[in-house]
Amino acid sequence: MEYLTFCFVFSCWMKFASSVYSTDAPQAPAHIPKEKLLVLTVATEETDGFLRFMQSAKYFNYTVKVLGMGEGWKGGDVGRSIGGGQKIRLLKEAMEALADQEDLVVLSVDSYDLIFAGGPEEILRKFQQANHKVVFAAEGLVWPDKKLADQYPSVRSGKRYLNSGGIIGYAPYINSIVSQWNLHDNDDDQLFYTKIYLDPLQRQTLNMTLDHKCQIFQNLNGAVDEVLLKFGTDRVRVRNTMYDSLPAVVHGNGNTKMYLNYLANYVPNAWSYEHGCSHCDDDVLDLTQLKEYPDVMVGVFIEQPTPFLPEFFQRLLTLDYPKDKLRVFVHNNEVYHEKHIQNFWEENRNVFSSFKVVGPEENLSQGEARNMGMDLCRKDATCDYYFSIDSDVMLTNRQTLKLLIEQNRKIIGPLVTRHGKLWSNFWGALSLDGYYARSEDYVDIVQRKRVGVWNIPYMAHVYLVKGSALRNELKERNFFILEKLDPDMALCRNARELTSHREKDSPSPESFHMLKPPKGVFMYITNRHDFGRLISTANYNISHYNNDLWQIFENPVDWKEKYIHQNYTRIFTENYLEEPCPDVYWFPVFSEKACDELVEEMEHYGSWSGGKHEDKRIAGGYETVPTDDIHMKQIGFDKEWLHFIREFISPVTLKVFSGYYTKGYAIMNFVVKYTPDRQAYLRPHHDSSTFTINIALNNKDRDFQGGGCRFHRYNCSIESPRKGWSFMHPGRLTHLHEGLPTTNGTRYIAVSFIDP
Repeated sequence: MEYLTFCFVFSCWMKFASSVYSTDAPQAPAHIPKEKLLVLTVATEETDGFLRFMQSAKYFNYTVKVLGMGEGWKGGDVGRSIGGGQKIRLLKEAMEALADQEDLVVLSVDSYDLIFAGGPEEILRKFQQANHKVVFAAEGLVWPDKKLADQYPSVRSGKRYLNSGGIIGYAPYINSIVSQWNLHDNDDDQLFYTKIYLDPLQRQTLNMTLDHKCQIFQNLNGAVDEVLLKFGTDRVRVRNTMYDSLPAVVHGNGNTKMYLNYLANYVPNAWSYEHGCSHCDDDVLDLTQLKEYPDVMVGVFIEQPTPFLPEFFQRLLTLDYPKDKLRVFVHNNEVYHEKHIQNFWEENRNVFSSFKVVGPEENLSQGEARNMGMDLCRKDATCDYYFSIDSDVMLTNRQTLKLLIEQNRKIIGPLVTRHGKLWSNFWGALSLDGYYARSEDYVDIVQRKRVGVWNIPYMAHVYLVKGSALRNELKERNFFILEKLDPDMALCRNARELTSHREKDSPSPESFHMLKPPKGVFMYITNRHDFGRLISTANYNISHYNNDLWQIFENPVDWKEKYIHQNYTRIFTENYLEEPCPDVYWFPVFSEKACDELVEEMEHYGSWSGGKHEDKRIAGGYETVPTDDIHMKQIGFDKEWLHFIREFISPVTLKVFSGYYTKGYAIMNFVVKYTPDRQAYLRPHHDSSTFTINIALNNKDRDFQGGGCRFHRYNCSIESPRKGWSFMHPGRLTHLHEGLPTTNGTRYIAVSFIDP
């Protein structure tokens, strides 16, 4: 008996082995040709997200069929609650014609918040490796019914729960699933698929599984920390570090749409180290081909005391754009700036197509004022673009407006940064509470190590909006007011989360209360060019007569542009200086504006010393060679003046007195006033300094006659001082000198005894 049993078992084993190793045994299935893959997606509107989805599909040559385009959305607010049944109804209708195509593989995916990262061949290969007829995307969170979590089959490793944003399977099997749909458009699509999958009999009969380890589908919700960018030579991939997989479909489900936007700035071929920005020149608008330039409404917002406001308006005036195509709206919230606006308007009242000012007397909040400015464009069908700019933006690129228009985006801003800092007008990411978070690429974008056009979650200070978008996607009239957010944050959040517009134009009463699916408008920042900078409004003290003079610390670049002579740098590049007397050097340092404002500041202060020997301002209280002057310390300008010496005088010192390294320190810094009736000249003397600077603050023959300086040792006089130019000469021992008489008018000079 035991022998017979052994023979039977041995015979069965031989038959099994024969079938396994026989050349007639079934072979591994051949690769499915990519022509047999059909992508089905539902989209009722061509949103920015949909267009991005189609762009990624085109890159990989997917065959895509769009369902529901132009159909009213009745599927609920799927971004915030249950819904989406309309997608299954449309898919069910489409599958009826495909149900008998047994070799057709259908890939059903969302489109508004999804991109492709891999091609059809890759997806089909991974689908075959899954060895099931239907594969659903998987995620680590249960939606919409958490009570169903325990009914899911346990998995040793991987995502356990179904996500309906991605399904791939053979057409007959997909049809068998969706043909069971008999619910309403606003019922939940994911709950429908979940219940079918959790039915053990259906799961076995339809041979369904989940993509547990994100081989095909990557859902970002709950998995952002698992994902990073993988830069390759041909394109950029998304890599799941937990499963070491390279998903071919990336889905920004839940609250991860901003992170998807970040990934899509690179994936699949938007930007790479080798090729830079691949899509920056796609769909650009060629202004040279237009019969006339678009009409632009410029909204200017002055919400706090802002340094260099006259210069801001001059930069607006010098934009390379036809002024008859610019209408200007100004909201000024500061009484202090009314004089600046009035001066600009009086000088340029006929330059722009129109110029409207709303002042502080209107008592508008920032949000109300910005809504008003945007509405002026929204309500005017001839307004092609709305250009919003805050007064703390210094646009140094005259082509800015043209360059933004040419990029042809609904909302786009130029990158502007604060000098020497990483502070800019955009955020690369948001924290969980909706405020600033630093994205991985933020620093590289700010420093222009990565150059392109970037989809970002927040922008402020300066941006361009299409008028057509204002009258369509952004047609709501209250974008700048939302909860307790500041106006810019409110605008960006409203644009990102554009989900709650009513179907007011729908003739169907029942659809009036239906919400549209998410269709957020993408916001872009471009750093393809150097556009300008942000100035600091912090610590701007407006108690002085000329307040910008004090901005040498807060805004050094703007201070230099306004107050340093235009030829100053030529001292070092072209040796642009003179030596009228031995070891007396003459060079340009101050602009006309610096000279005028310093004189105005001193006259506004008004307490001139009178040129008396008794002087309580100095140690000992006695001045042997007194001048009629005001000290920098008296007007609170001593720290700023010493910084000016270190920044702009010290380099000249090293150039002309080679080997001498000045400390850039001075105790005596003052402006002298020479007039025939008070003090016309200064007797011969030495200065208590290692070297002295003497800057002419006004013009000879126009403001005064006479004046100048004579150096006795060399019998050399300089009688034609130039406004804004400085003498530099040794103070002690060798250069005994005197101030020559001023015969008419008033002469002003700024003097410092450096390194006493």
